Amino acid sequence: MATENHYIDWDVLIGEVLRRGAEVPEVGWCEPGEIAASYSLDRNNPCDPNALSGLSPYLHFGQISAQRCALEAGKQQNSHPQAIDAFLEELIVRRELADNYCFYQPHYDSLKGAWAWAQNTLIEHATDKREHIYTREQLEKTLTADPLWNASQLETVHYGKMHGFTRMYWAKKILEWTRGPEEALEISLYLNDKYELDGRDPNGYVGCMWSICGVHDQGWKERPIFGKIRYMNYAGCKRKFDVDKYIAYVDKLVRELKKRKAENMLSQ
Repeated sequence: MATENHYIDWDVLIGEVLRRGAEVPEVGWCEPGEIAASYSLDRNNPCDPNALSGLSPYLHFGQISAQRCALEAGKQQNSHPQAIDAFLEELIVRRELADNYCFYQPHYDSLKGAWAWAQNTLIEHATDKREHIYTREQLEKTLTADPLWNASQLETVHYGKMHGFTRMYWAKKILEWTRGPEEALEISLYLNDKYELDGRDPNGYVGCMWSICGVHDQGWKERPIFGKIRYMNYAGCKRKFDVDKYIAYVDKLVRELKKRKAENMLSQ
């Protein structure tokens, strides 16, 4: 975080951005349209990405305002009341909760920014035995034993976004597979900010803080590693949606994107 007296070497900063940007695949999927009528029913189903609005990158960069989105959505209130209510709750309530948290909490991206109960329980379980320990490089390259997590990371790398439901699972598994909550948070934010089109956004910071540090959540049944932080696992995801279908969807998506990239390179 820069201060008034802190000198910023812009040449170094821009060079670092360009270097990292060269590692991230170009995104070519953005298509306009009105496809979120089933938002209230299917927004938590990664197998139906079209149920989401896909507006977060445009909101993040200021290309459209939340007010305009709300006004346009309101025009469909009578025809799709449940979908509009759910959309506005996410657009206004959840988004402003994230904005306020990051504005008023100077430690919005660290364990210090969590509530006291969450800090205490994570510290108490920081040294719990892990079945797997992965480095940042292994996670970035999807070298885990979990096909659902790998698919989520691949979707982020090649598509520039990850479904909101799988993003929660993705971040919580990083907590489970790293040496402590501080490292888990650092890695999740690094990957989120590097590959997500809406990275470096209050929603992203709060999403990782919610998943790993329990921000805007309550304490749950205590268990190893997580303590009282809300737990998610592979079996639970299978009860929520068709995991195999989602993995196949991402695999096909990545293959098509790589094929398109190769064809574009050959045509140049």
